[in-house]
Amino acid sequence: MASAPQTLPLFYNTLEPLSSDAHAGFRVRPADGAAFLVNQHAIPLTVDEFPMAQRHFPIVFSQGDDAVPLALMGMNEGMNVFIDEKGMLRDPYTYVPAYVRRYPYMLARLTPDAQELTLCFDPTSPTIGDFADGEALFADGQPTDLTKNILEFSQQFEEAGARTAQFMAELNELGLLEDGEITIQPDGADKPFLYSGFRMVSEEKLRELRGDQLRKIVQSGMLPLIYAHLFSLSLTREIFSRQVQLGLMPAPQLTA
Repeated sequence: MASAPQTLPLFYNTLEPLSSDAHAGFRVRPADGAAFLVNQHAIPLTVDEFPMAQRHFPIVFSQGDDAVPLALMGMNEGMNVFIDEKGMLRDPYTYVPAYVRRYPYMLARLTPDAQELTLCFDPTSPTIGDFADGEALFADGQPTDLTKNILEFSQQFEEAGARTAQFMAELNELGLLEDGEITIQPDGADKPFLYSGFRMVSEEKLRELRGDQLRKIVQSGMLPLIYAHLFSLSLTREIFSRQVQLGLMPAPQLTA
């Protein structure tokens, strides 16, 4: 059987290619919460999600050469104010990032030089297995509508990921990103809490863009995405307040 990639993304413990032969009897059960999300404070986000996500989470960017947008579900590592200890949403109307909804499936290259992506799954997930109940993945050796929908969603996620990578490349090309820093002064506290370890768009650099550069980001659709990110940063204080209300007293450093 083909092996899965050696480098695994967030949430995934291992990956196995989905096969009509090896997994002919596998079924899918409804997810009973998302225990894997309980202690995750920063979730990868695609640009397609910015308009909806910016209403719920601060959107920042990770550091490093392969920076990605992140939805902050907590201001400190290990703290998620949207998910309770059982992995259930505290507010059922909270937007759930596509990265979370995709799990335990994903498209992956089975070898570094592979040209095609293969639908894989994390076999440690309690939602998929050789169960007596649940919705079948295959029937008579062919993928069911469920499997086709999973594949379609995974393909859409990959396409959104490509658009996100292009967005990040253009942000870097324009030199708009800078190291971020957020200071929050709670009532009654002697010292403010300082959060760093992430990147954000510099409003000063955005204002200094030349006419042709500004025209480019307007025509490409980047500008509303940039403002969605900037507007979302006001939610950091709300996330901080939720941590305090839940008794999750934060440390003064964010590593996104």
